Amino acid sequence: MKFIKLIVVAIILSLSNNAMAQVSVNINFGTPPMWGPVGYTDVRYYYLPDVEAYYDIQTSMFIYYGGGVWVHRAYLPTRYRNYDLYNGYKVVMTDYRGDAPYANFKHHRTQYARGYRGEPQRSIGNKPGHGNSKGSVRPGQRPRGNPGNSNSNNQGGGHEKNRNQGHGGGKGHK
Repeated sequence: MKFIKLIVVAIILSLSNNAMAQVSVNINFGTPPMWGPVGYTDVRYYYLPDVEAYYDIQTSMFIYYGGGVWVHRAYLPTRYRNYDLYNGYKVVMTDYRGDAPYANFKHHRTQYARGYRGEPQRSIGNKPGHGNSKGSVRPGQRPRGNPGNSNSNNQGGGHEKNRNQGHGGGKGHK
């Protein structure tokens, strides 16, 4: 009799643990970047037509084609180091689920060609370095470029940290 009770209790505990795991997986999304468009809290990817890349909100990584493969990096390729993420258009991928948005790249590239602009967008936060706050430069970090230049301090997604560590984010500075 005790053996049967133990089995029943073990089955109930096992089922409750599985239900808890499924719930936590479904609500585990990252925080959108400050340059992301307002109003989309439950999406995972943006497609950036001007640079033909994706941004994964959950991992805070850019996904782009380089060296014959799709790479995941915290920064854009060097050729886009001056790309303005705040003013560039973001296509919000509301109908995609999975880990490989680039599986539909040919369609996205055609539908959202470079220069594509859909509905007007407003960024979640203000662009750093434009009179918004002194918080645009982290303590101990020197400001880069001309503060009035719209193409400085714009990479987001950990770009500065990786650039300073020599991970190919562009030319370093001394």
